[in-house]
Amino acid sequence: MRSAAAASAALLLLFLLESEARGESERDGESWSGSPLALHHYPKDVLLVVLDDLRALDHVAPHLHAPAFRFLASKGVLFRNAFAQQAVCAPSRNSFLTGRRPDTIRLYDFYSYWRDFSGNFTTMPQFFKDNGYDTFSFGKVFHPGKSSNFTDDYPYSWSEPPYHPSTEVYKQAKVCQDEETGKLSRNLVCPVDVEDQPERTLPDIQTMQATVEKLTELRHNGDRRPYFIAVGFHKPHIPLKFPKEYLEYYPMKNISLPSMPFRPPTLPTVAWNPWLDIRDREDIKRLNIPTPFGQMPDIWSLKIKQSYYAAISYVDDLIGKILRHVNMNNTIIVLTSDHGWSLGEHGEWSKYSNYDVSVKVPLLICAPNFRHKVSKDVVELVDLFPTLAELSGMSIPKCDRNGFMKLCSEGRSLVPIMKNEKDSDGARFAFSQYPRPGAFPTVVPNSDKPKLKQIKIMGYSVRSDRFRYTEWVEFNHTAFKPNWSVVFGKELYDHSIDSGEDLNLVDRKELSDVQNYLRSKLKELTSH
Repeated sequence: MRSAAAASAALLLLFLLESEARGESERDGESWSGSPLALHHYPKDVLLVVLDDLRALDHVAPHLHAPAFRFLASKGVLFRNAFAQQAVCAPSRNSFLTGRRPDTIRLYDFYSYWRDFSGNFTTMPQFFKDNGYDTFSFGKVFHPGKSSNFTDDYPYSWSEPPYHPSTEVYKQAKVCQDEETGKLSRNLVCPVDVEDQPERTLPDIQTMQATVEKLTELRHNGDRRPYFIAVGFHKPHIPLKFPKEYLEYYPMKNISLPSMPFRPPTLPTVAWNPWLDIRDREDIKRLNIPTPFGQMPDIWSLKIKQSYYAAISYVDDLIGKILRHVNMNNTIIVLTSDHGWSLGEHGEWSKYSNYDVSVKVPLLICAPNFRHKVSKDVVELVDLFPTLAELSGMSIPKCDRNGFMKLCSEGRSLVPIMKNEKDSDGARFAFSQYPRPGAFPTVVPNSDKPKLKQIKIMGYSVRSDRFRYTEWVEFNHTAFKPNWSVVFGKELYDHSIDSGEDLNLVDRKELSDVQNYLRSKLKELTSH
């Protein structure tokens, strides 16, 4: 596909999305509420769209083909500095869906259910369900498996059993056509012909179709209650499996190598993410890249970036199809991701770190009666729960120091920012953390995904509007407490001169006051 044709297609889809959404809103305003004026008195519907491993939009290609993202950004509030609490799927989702930080939920892996392990915490969808909403889940919202009790927290959070696409069972299967061997393989880079895939479809396509069916059913139900629908797409999570035609948007000549593809010499070894899940893929395994600090070959860096962008465009297309069935005049729409993903920055791939590229996420909120805005305020995913509650005319209490109230949030509502009001609670900071089994990256135990009993070190990180400070300290995995007197590494980055976080300034004496101040914020956060 030539660039001019791609641009024309993007503009056409943007126009169609806008006009169709407007048309649906006008029609639905009459069919659901009697007249458009009644929309102000009808409880707002909620649509939460969660992507998997999607880094912040300013950390992806400037030429990204994403008309649905751009449409939502043009209508709602775009938060340019939003951060996840931990750069791995299950802990991040447990965190923002309960409004609590990882140290409160006490889950840093995939192997425990918070209601059994930590407390019977009320979740975001459960809160809406308890307040008269019908709640529905499609795809990957809670992390499937033990971390959500093998039920996606049903029936607590959902009005009916969550939907999972039948083709999810093939997510680790050998379905990628290997260019080198000609065989079906378990590859990282995996553009496919959909018709050749099992059941002639893909999981995210099925999730989109099921969501559209539910929205159509609700639109024709005149007696329905307000809904909270959560849609979780698997991509761009690995394997980078997507319909091969999306590669046409990204000719290899337009893909660039990372500006800093090497491990910074001032980076503590404890901070290093050895991207073990990437190395385990058959196409990458053949490259024999030394573990843990070996560098990805340039040609593969380009291939991975190209496929990551194509996977984003694929999901963007699916989101656009869902938006055509949404009444935007009466729906709060949130689009975000569970965490970011490194594309070769600092020589790292995947997530599993506290760098901006791993914890910074896209966050778009479209709500009736709120104008378009771009916010540079530092915000967190734990802020989502109180924000959606307030936008829906409700509220939840702030957690006490122990954080074990059944219903509460450790985040702060974003509504004052959306209203351009002064935030009465003062400056905002974003806190993230990542566990390690030791000070040096290892395969066994897995440095990227240690189990709770293996965690010996916790990297606590705080992001202000200018600086990121991270401190790696001893951690007691039974008492869930850091020992700030035993330090394994420190990092300080100044975003006014180093947006890529390539230069660790922790030894600069002129920044000692900054370091001490941010360290005090981390200790304050973990003091309860």
